Amino acid sequence: MTIPFNKPHLTGEEWKNIAQAYSYGQLAGDGFFTNKCEKWLEDNTGCKKALLTHSCTAALEMAAMLIDVQEGDEIIMPSYTFVSTANAFVIRGGKPVFVDIRADTQNIDEAKIEEAITDKTKAIVVVHYAGMGCDMTTICKIAKKYNIFLIEDAAQAIMSHHNGKPLGSFGQLATLSFHETKNIIAGEGGALLINADEFIERSEIIREKGTNRKKFFRGSVDKYTWVDIGSSYLPGELISAFLYAQMCEAESITGRRQSIWSRYHEAFQGLEENGLVVRPVVPPECTLNAHIYYLLFHDRNQRDVFIELLSAKGIRAVFHYVPLHDSPMGEKVGRISGDLGNTKRTSGQIARLPLWVDMDEKIVADVIAAVRESVYAVNDNRTVSRI
Repeated sequence: MTIPFNKPHLTGEEWKNIAQAYSYGQLAGDGFFTNKCEKWLEDNTGCKKALLTHSCTAALEMAAMLIDVQEGDEIIMPSYTFVSTANAFVIRGGKPVFVDIRADTQNIDEAKIEEAITDKTKAIVVVHYAGMGCDMTTICKIAKKYNIFLIEDAAQAIMSHHNGKPLGSFGQLATLSFHETKNIIAGEGGALLINADEFIERSEIIREKGTNRKKFFRGSVDKYTWVDIGSSYLPGELISAFLYAQMCEAESITGRRQSIWSRYHEAFQGLEENGLVVRPVVPPECTLNAHIYYLLFHDRNQRDVFIELLSAKGIRAVFHYVPLHDSPMGEKVGRISGDLGNTKRTSGQIARLPLWVDMDEKIVADVIAAVRESVYAVNDNRTVSRI
């Protein structure tokens, strides 16, 4: 049997919602289910306003517009992230400033942010890697001290918390992803979370192609027209209908993922104690949504051989980001602040394991057995009998 890295989960209610949306006669965005999803997000994150988008990338682009990024503005972010984190600001003329990550959480190192700040710094963009919260207590203080915007790329972090507060509720703006690889899915989809009143009205305009169409539908104006920059960022109503079914099961989905994550974590404790791998670290102030389970190997060769060994057993494990500062575009448009040693090490050492809601106990046990055997195989060809 082949065990994929990811397999999208269905609650069983998606098709009913889609049929219901069709019966309402509105398939474009901002219909019944879009409103239901946005209300769910506002209730569950505490944000002042949530706007669904067709992707997290779209939400990040909106954030760049809302803070009015101009040519030469510097945006502090980790290099260890997906390209959209940088692209959204680069297309507005912004300059990514790449800061190293912590060795324990793979999140931006809050201790290295201040040295990256200049008089050109416009914003700090944090990325909650694997759903693990960054040190938002410290980072919020830095952003306030220097009067710069704070944006959370919380693409992987729905249902995660820092000191009991939902991720996505700390920055003036935050973004979420509902891509099929995420915990709560819509195939493709995202959301912009707005935590500052001054951005609410303009965010609606930008999302509606730069028009005040939202005001028109509320009856605030007698016609709508082009009033600002913007683009087409709304998802279709069928996407929202699918997504709302997922949101209604968010707690059970998260709980199942946490159960699998915990099984992995307990099973691989011995491997870590024997110095063969490093497991994820969860700071006490973080509540994790179990988006990713990974292991860190001693070097790239060990990691690559491990992935090949699992593949030979029919199990799909994968590495993750190529650091943006090492990419052709990152070298062209970005700036490095300080040493990025942890970023380089993590990129070459990390292997992500299969983790999806519908993994049954046998599948989880099979992955655990194969991982143990493969870890020992890449460490001097020791046998599984030594586990």
